[in-house]
Formats: sequence, C-alpha cells, structure tokens
Amino acid sequence: MDADTPAPPDPAGAPPSGERRSSLRQYQVQLLERMQAAKSGAAAGVRDLGVEIRGRHYLLDLTQIGEIVTAQPVSPVPLARPWYLGLANIRGDLTGVIDLARYLDQPAAAVPGAPAERRLITFSPKLGFNCALLADRVLGLRTSSEMQAVAQPATAAPAWAGRQFDDADGRRWTLLDLAQLVREPRFALVGF
Repeated sequence: MDADTPAPPDPAGAPPSGERRSSLRQYQVQLLERMQAAKSGAAAGVRDLGVEIRGRHYLLDLTQIGEIVTAQPVSPVPLARPWYLGLANIRGDLTGVIDLARYLDQPAAAVPGAPAERRLITFSPKLGFNCALLADRVLGLRTSSEMQAVAQPATAAPAWAGRQFDDADGRRWTLLDLAQLVREPRFALVGF
C-alpha cells in the first residue's frame, strides 16, 4: 500500500486507527482551547467541567482545575484515610489522589463506566494543594447558569458542595468549590 492510498476501514465499521487518533487529538485540542478561554473569561458562561463520580454528577470550575489526565497507577500510602487512595506520578510530580465519594462518606457502590474512561482531574496550582480527584467519566463542558438552581437545606452538605442544579434532562449536578475544599481542616489530615 503506498502513502497516497487510504487505510481500509476496520471490518467492524470503525474508522482507521489514524482517524481515531486524529479525532481524539482534535477533541483534546478543542477542550483545552475552551478551558483556556474559560479561565481567561473569553467564553462567557462556560466555566464548568462535568464529571461523574460513583454515579453522581459534579461540576468543577475550570479556573480551579489544572488538567485532565488518564488515570495513572496509584501507590497506596500506609496509614492514610480510606478516601486518600495514594500517590500517582503525573508528568513527573507525585500527586495525591482523592476518592471524593469516600470523602463524602457515601455508601460503597459499583464504579460505573469502563476503567479506560477514568480520569484524574488535578487541582489548579494556584490552590496550593497538589492533588487530583478520581473521576469515573469526564462528561464535557457545562454551564451551571443555564441550569435550574435547587434549594438546599442549610445543613445538607458542606459549603464547598452546597450548590446543586438540575439540567434540562433532569440530571442533578453538584457544584464543587475546590478552593473551599482544600481549606477544610479534615481534607488536610490524610493520615491516622
């Protein structure tokens, strides 16, 4: 096959692997551009990244996250709290990995999605806390201002997870304020 001949399609109907890589690369570039535009204020309204963690939907402010990376192997840390999964090597930096569901004392549940969909969402360096949330799936960019705010009882959730929204499809989203989370004394106490 010469260089001008396109690769034959996959027997299952999938595009050739070069096209898949190109599509994924294009998607990643577009997502990065939108995240940078949101951080600079250029994309009015689009300021949140939607993620799924243990079947629940969360919104993360794009100005409070660093990057999205494929889930890396995590090395457990002795005598750490169950919600502190351990350390992962992300681009040469050791980063603490947090299981948010366990941190919120949610009952254990089957982890939805395929392991290939799992991502680590790192905290922005300006928060001064080198850690990442383990997300089962990244659901893309969302705009909480286009959702219906849900009234919450004053004691229902911590301040950093106290705002909830319903989207047009009836899904409930919780907006996480990572800047408030890292200031919570319990969050800094990962060991027994």
